[in-house]
Amino acid sequence: MNAKTRVLGRSGIEVSALGLGCWAVGGVWHQGDQPLGWGQVDDDESIRAIRRGLELGVTFFDTADVYGTGHSERILARALAGHRDEAVIATKWGNTHDEATRQLTGVDGSAGYLRRAVAASLRRLETDRIDLYQLHLGDLPVAQAAELLGTLEELVAEGRIRSYGWSTDLPDRAASWGADGRHCTAVQHSFSVLQDSPEVLAVCERYDLASVNRGPLAMGLLSGRFTESTTLAADDVRGIAPAWLDWFRDGRPAPEFLARVAAVRDVLTSDGRTLAQGALGWLWARSDRTVPIPGFRTVAQVEENVGALAYGPLPADQVAEVERLLAKL
Repeated sequence: MNAKTRVLGRSGIEVSALGLGCWAVGGVWHQGDQPLGWGQVDDDESIRAIRRGLELGVTFFDTADVYGTGHSERILARALAGHRDEAVIATKWGNTHDEATRQLTGVDGSAGYLRRAVAASLRRLETDRIDLYQLHLGDLPVAQAAELLGTLEELVAEGRIRSYGWSTDLPDRAASWGADGRHCTAVQHSFSVLQDSPEVLAVCERYDLASVNRGPLAMGLLSGRFTESTTLAADDVRGIAPAWLDWFRDGRPAPEFLARVAAVRDVLTSDGRTLAQGALGWLWARSDRTVPIPGFRTVAQVEENVGALAYGPLPADQVAEVERLLAKL
C-alpha cells in the first residue's frame, strides 16, 4: 500500500484512499414532498466526472439503490462500461422505492427483500458482482440485522457480493456485525472535521473494518463555497433539510457549522491545500482505515477532491491545532 491506496478492511480488497460518493448524481427524488436528492443533474457531466476520477486513480465508487431510485446505479454502470474490472463498486439496500415516480416508499430489513434488492442492483449496475454491499438502515435492531448475516454469507458464496458492511452511525450496530459477520469488512458512517466519530472509528480498529466516510465535506460546507447568505434550491435535500441533516437549516448553512469552518479554514489551507483537500487530509490523518467518499456533480469537483491525494494526510501538528481550535467552540 502507499499514501494513495488503502485496504478495505479485512477483505484484502485494495481501493484508492479516496472514493467517489454517487448520491448527488442520482438527481431528483423524494419521500412525499421531502426532497432527498441534490437537485437537477446533467447525466453526461456525471459520466464524464466518474470517468475523470477513474483516469486520476480513483477505484472506489459508492452508491445506493435508492439514490435517484435506481438512477445513480444506472449512471455508474454507464460510466464504468468497459472498465468494470478497474473499479470497486459499493452499493446499499434496505430502502424500498418506485423508479417510475422517483419516490422512496418505505424500508424493508427482511432476508427476502435483501435477495430481491441485490438482484435488482446487479441488473442496474450491469455487473455480475458487487464488491461491497451495505445495509442502508442505520438503526435496524441488532437482533433483526443478525438474521441477515446468513443470507449475506450465502451471497458471498454464490459470488454475487464479495463483502458486506453496514451504513450506520451507531457503534453497537457496527460492532455487532464486526464481531459476527465473517465477510463484514466496512462501516460507512458520517465523519468529518466538523463532526468527529471516534466511537465508530474505534469499532473499525477493533474488528479490522474499513471506515468509509460519508459526508466528509459536510455536504458542501467544507468546499468553502457557502456563506450565511447562501440559499439552497427547494428540490435539494439541503434546501428543505430533514431532521437528520444537521449542517443546513431553513435552506441555509447552519450558523454554528459555518463558525466551525471559519475556525479551521486557515489551518486546513496552510500548506497550499484547498479547504476541501485539507478536510480530506484530516480524515486520512485520523486512521489508515479511513476512505472518504465526497460527493460530486462536476468534473471540476472530482479533480479538486482527487488533488488531495497528492498532499496525503494532514501533518500531526495541524491535526492537533484543528482539535484545539474546535475545542474552543
